[in-house]
Amino acid sequence: MLLAWAAVVVTLLATAGCDRSAVGSGTPRPDHIVVVIEEDQSYGAVIGSPEAPYINQLARQGASLTEYYALTHPSQPNYLALFAGSYLGVLDDSCPHALTARNLGSQLQQAHLSFAGYAQSMPRVGFTGCSSGPYVRRHNPWVNFDNLPASANRPFTDFPRDFEDLPTVSFVVPDLEHDMHDGSVREGDTWLRDNLGAYADWATTHNSLLVVTWDEDDGKGPNHIPTVLVGEHVRPGDNDQPNNQFGLLRMLLDAYDLKPLDHSAEAEPVDVWG
Repeated sequence: MLLAWAAVVVTLLATAGCDRSAVGSGTPRPDHIVVVIEEDQSYGAVIGSPEAPYINQLARQGASLTEYYALTHPSQPNYLALFAGSYLGVLDDSCPHALTARNLGSQLQQAHLSFAGYAQSMPRVGFTGCSSGPYVRRHNPWVNFDNLPASANRPFTDFPRDFEDLPTVSFVVPDLEHDMHDGSVREGDTWLRDNLGAYADWATTHNSLLVVTWDEDDGKGPNHIPTVLVGEHVRPGDNDQPNNQFGLLRMLLDAYDLKPLDHSAEAEPVDVWG
């Protein structure tokens, strides 16, 4: 009788397209996740703003986190929190840093999955300089870790045109002119549409996910920032779950049955699933 019941459960899970991570954590297991990190804008400067028509289209199409707050100021500690679950003692925008801690990329690779970070205007694969034109290393967390290969640190020109060729998880950081740091909200919105719009459309029918988030607000408010998720398994609409970078990292780790990293172990994973 027990064996028969086990067979029924296996059949039901297979029919529903479930996998171990979806059953164990409630988080689906996308084939690909792309996380885009924008800069220095508050929730109200983007969500509902006529200066960000494409991002607001994504917010209506997918899930918009209405109670998502960055952890601190300035930029760099927030990037490290999202990538490694900790500031790792880095409390400013200084450069360079040589870090040895476990992180999202190393956890993926240890599990025989893949990670790459794509930075706009970075001059070449494996570049470790602190800046190059509008590229800045302080917005590129993965370059700081010695447990990731140089090949994981790539210019955005290497972002695959065939999205099936994407790594399991990718981070994308626009440069200072296109991440809303030096350029306007409108310029950042247009860059996102022109460069990730095709992937956003593709993700909704190919078991994949796009996350668009910010590092911090403009320093004038409570660090309330926009975060939007679009993908095949996302439940559309406003989502008022309180969360931050640790919870978003926890979601990324849970999707692939990876152990939580540092403070992400204490966080509730972002939950926007239908």
